[in-house]
Amino acid sequence: MDLTIQIQNEITQFLYKEAYLLDHRKYREWLELLSDDITYIMPLRVTVENKVGSNINEKMTYFTDTKSDIETKVNRLYAKSAWVDDPAPRQRHFISNVMVEPSSNPEEYIVKSYFLFKRSRSDEHRTEELFGEREDLLRKENGEWKIVSRTVYADQVVLTVMNLGMFL
Repeated sequence: MDLTIQIQNEITQFLYKEAYLLDHRKYREWLELLSDDITYIMPLRVTVENKVGSNINEKMTYFTDTKSDIETKVNRLYAKSAWVDDPAPRQRHFISNVMVEPSSNPEEYIVKSYFLFKRSRSDEHRTEELFGEREDLLRKENGEWKIVSRTVYADQVVLTVMNLGMFL
């Protein structure tokens, strides 16, 4: 498929729908947006002294998940033992700067976007946040967009969130 304004709009709306599902804790519905062969990773960012090369350490990750791993995490969120999420935190995913480009596979698109994740817990005055960039590979399966892969690049070297019990 060639990149058209319609495809750009469909993909952007897909990402907004995904954010809505996550913000409203509709994790099982969110799982339906993921392809069965998804890879979902978040490599570490490190501080480097020079300006040459990447400051991303691809060999070390906060998580490297498959669909099965993600399903396990989602099921845990619905269990009574998920005490860290009781009461449920309030969260928002802000997605912007969506850029879509064709991939080598005519049925898939490379999608880059910026994210800002904010979370508030109980009656604490402090809010948690993560921000950075995501690189997705999206594919249409049976007429529906699916996330085939997602790499999350947090801009922070030191994460200031209580845990990584969220999906970005």
